Amino acid sequence: MAAPRSFALTGAVLLAGAAVLACGGAFVASPHRAAPPAGATPAAALGAAALAMPTAAIADEGSVWVPALSAVGAGFAIGLAAIGSGVGQGIASGRCIDGISRQPEVADDLRGVLLLSLAFMESLTIYGLVIALVLLFANPLIK
Repeated sequence: MAAPRSFALTGAVLLAGAAVLACGGAFVASPHRAAPPAGATPAAALGAAALAMPTAAIADEGSVWVPALSAVGAGFAIGLAAIGSGVGQGIASGRCIDGISRQPEVADDLRGVLLLSLAFMESLTIYGLVIALVLLFANPLIK
C-alpha cells in the first residue's frame, strides 16, 4: 500500500525538479557556465538519484526508514539531553558559587542542595541515554 504512494510522490517531486531545472535561468540572470570536467556526474542526476532512494529502500517486511530514523532519534535524544543537562548544571553551579560568595556561612547548606540538584539533572541525561539505547537495540517499532 505504501509503495504506490511512494512511487507517486517520488515521481511528482522528480517532475517538479525537472520543471525548475527547465526554467532555471528565468529566476536570476545566470553567468556563463564553464564546461563541466570530463567524467563529472551532473548535479541533476545526483539529485534525481537522491530523490529516488526512498523508493529503492523498501525492504521485504517494510521500510528501512524506521531503523535509520531510530538511529537519528537516538542521536538527538542523547545530544539534547547532554546539552540541556550541561547548561542546567552550569547555571546551577554558577548560582551556588554566587550564593556562597555573598554568604559564606551558608556554604554547607548550599553545597548539599547543589549536589542533590546536580544528581537530579544528571539523571535526566541518563534517561536520554536509556531512550537512545532503547531506540537502537530494543526498538518497539521494529518486529
